[in-house]
Amino acid sequence: MFAGIDEVDWASMEHAYGPADDVPDLLRGLASADPSEREAALDGMYGAVHHQGDVYACTLACIPFLFELVVDPAVPDRGGIVELLTSIGGIDIDEDDIGEAEDEAEAEGAANYAMAAAAVSAGAGVFFALMADDDPGVRVSAPLALATLHGSPARVLALLRERLTAEPDDEVRLALIEAAGRLALRHGPLTGRIADWLSRLAAEANPPGLRLAALAQLARCAPGALPGDVVRVVAGLLRQLRSAAGTPEVSAAGSRALGAAADPAPAEAAPVALVGQLRALSAEDRAGRTAPWTADLLRTLHVGLDDRVADRTALLADQLCSPDPGQRIDAVRMTGGLIRAWRGSYGELVRLVGEQLVSKEPRLAEAASHVLEELFGLAAPAGDALAARVAADPGAWVKEWASGPPGLGSAVKALARLGDARAVPALAAALERPEVPHDAGYAIGHLGPAAAPLAGVLRRRLSEVRLDEEAYDRASPLLAGLTALRAGEAAPEVLRILRGAPDYRGEWLRTAALRALGAFGPAAHCAVPDLRVLVRRPGTAGAVEAAEALWAVDGDAAAVLPVLIEGLQAEHARERRAAASALGRLGPHAAVTAPRLRALLLHEELWLRVDAAIALWEVSGRAAESVPVLLAAWEKNRHVRVRVAECLARTGAAGAGSDAARVLRAELASVRRHHAMDGGYGSHDTYEDEKLLALCRRALLGNTGKGPTT
Repeated sequence: MFAGIDEVDWASMEHAYGPADDVPDLLRGLASADPSEREAALDGMYGAVHHQGDVYACTLACIPFLFELVVDPAVPDRGGIVELLTSIGGIDIDEDDIGEAEDEAEAEGAANYAMAAAAVSAGAGVFFALMADDDPGVRVSAPLALATLHGSPARVLALLRERLTAEPDDEVRLALIEAAGRLALRHGPLTGRIADWLSRLAAEANPPGLRLAALAQLARCAPGALPGDVVRVVAGLLRQLRSAAGTPEVSAAGSRALGAAADPAPAEAAPVALVGQLRALSAEDRAGRTAPWTADLLRTLHVGLDDRVADRTALLADQLCSPDPGQRIDAVRMTGGLIRAWRGSYGELVRLVGEQLVSKEPRLAEAASHVLEELFGLAAPAGDALAARVAADPGAWVKEWASGPPGLGSAVKALARLGDARAVPALAAALERPEVPHDAGYAIGHLGPAAAPLAGVLRRRLSEVRLDEEAYDRASPLLAGLTALRAGEAAPEVLRILRGAPDYRGEWLRTAALRALGAFGPAAHCAVPDLRVLVRRPGTAGAVEAAEALWAVDGDAAAVLPVLIEGLQAEHARERRAAASALGRLGPHAAVTAPRLRALLLHEELWLRVDAAIALWEVSGRAAESVPVLLAAWEKNRHVRVRVAECLARTGAAGAGSDAARVLRAELASVRRHHAMDGGYGSHDTYEDEKLLALCRRALLGNTGKGPTT
């Protein structure tokens, strides 16, 4: 084994972390008799040689040696190496992709992907023999490798069907069905045949886990072939799986019957390598569960059901009523994913998530509170459950972290974001802690007048903040809370912060203080002399912020206009945006700036064009020039839509038959949330989308009541 490995000039190549001269040791480590050494080697392959899916010259050089490893039955854990080869060779790329590369490095990367795909596909024939390997881990990995890499999909499909009848291990059988779904996605002409086969498997008297797997792959590759009563069918299969788990059947070969509970994982030393840590976390999550692989099948099913929100909601409601806490944990997490990406009627689903807060399984209760935390107003059906959870567990009001400042517990944050006054006692206690949670001020902002009793402690704690290098961390949550409450009585304490901000993060601290003073309005009149001094320093971001605060406090347009006009000429677009937004708040008092704002409508920075268009509308009172700019930005960048909708709702430009009304109605008709994306999300995504929907409705109703623009 490894003949010629030392003849490769590894040192001339690089991987993600520098010279690739360590790659031979990684390859040898994959064949080690020591499990921890194999784990570390596989971690190194993914972490450096195939970092985040990248393919380097050294990755290509590894391919022959990886094939040597997977065909040698003496090598343990070859299933992981099969998966590595599948990942290296499984990226589809062609000559057009190479030709469209923007630079030499990108072109080289694309060429490497293409060469890797060709090299691994050329050797993919070895995976046929591995389908009957003695190692179940190899047999689990081989089907997907064939479906992904081999150039004869019809031959692969025939073998998948043949092996399904002979395979004794249920996990491998599920892998065979998953591979069929992958084949259908990659090879369209086979989709009909595969869908027919999967439909028969789902309908015949097969074990419930196998039928569920077939339905999941149908949803993935041929959703139109799903039975009309798919929710009822899946719910019935889940009940059968739970029933079967009471008397797990184990075959002579050691295969657990589809539907049995997973055995608890044996105690082992904590793994050091990332691959091992992930495997350990997965094992911990699956331990003791009823058919733990159902979570993956149900996720696949939900992805396939896509925009069938009603079906997915009904299915999750059934899952949330399962007697198996593990299945309810999965359902809670999937509920969060569904609500985050799709618009719908979720009241009953949210109520069921709220019921999980009383579970004795801590992971379930924690998962439920995390999902509710992201829902803001949509969490209302779980409001009583959240309040009960908060009242019953004061120890969870604040979460301590090994590094970084403390934060509010999920249940407290969810209750506060709901605007529920029952969160106030927990927030009051959090504000008395030696270190105030970093997110306490933002939570206060969602409570409205109910949080008014907290103004006193916020003011006192702010007066105690030492103006040293830690001043920003200590003061920012307090300033955020006072800003939200518009607690003008705290102006003296805020003014102390403004005057004494240290050099370290001083700019951030002054910004937070100026926002607070601006929110206080005329109640912060004691700050006017300081603000007038600051606006006499034109050409700085601080001057624009001070001018905006001075306008809110004193209403002196003559004092702030020169500063804001100069701000429109700042070097950075961010500072220009701040000046444009501030001019918009002056309204007709800033009419003289209309030509300057109009010139910015052609600026290359989209967000600056939007802010300038809104400000121009505010100062001139005319929509004709601004609306086309705003609607063009709406189509170009979905993240700008809330900002634009706020303007349309405030100014009333969405009359019947207008372009604006057409755009708003199209948004309301969409089932998918406006910034939903695959593979990532933000904690405020649902909140922002619900806000967008409310603004669209308000704009179409012609509600032009003045409101904030940010």
